[in-house]
Amino acid sequence: MQIGLRIREAPNAKGWPQAELAFRAGLNSAYVSHIETGKTKLALPTIVKIANALSVSTDELLCDSLVQTQHVYDKKIAEELKDCDNIELQAFLEIIQSTKKVLRKNRATTT
Repeated sequence: MQIGLRIREAPNAKGWPQAELAFRAGLNSAYVSHIETGKTKLALPTIVKIANALSVSTDELLCDSLVQTQHVYDKKIAEELKDCDNIELQAFLEIIQSTKKVLRKNRATTT
């Protein structure tokens, strides 16, 4: 289901309609719709076609299914922060530090 959401978001970020992704990946629009909504399972060749059409790595599409994903999240975080000014960066740093502290505290109390 998460891969479908990422596949839905990626063309939107490029300003593409669903039909554009389908065309670029050599797939049927209805099939792409089923992928986005999680109504169909994906074969590896289809994932590769979609990744190539979007100019992203398969890791970016599969990151919730992989064990080694830090590089994917590092890239996404860097993308989000690249247009921030110093005040925004400082605010995000404080948010991250506070959130990390709470998450680790909660994890320690539940284990």
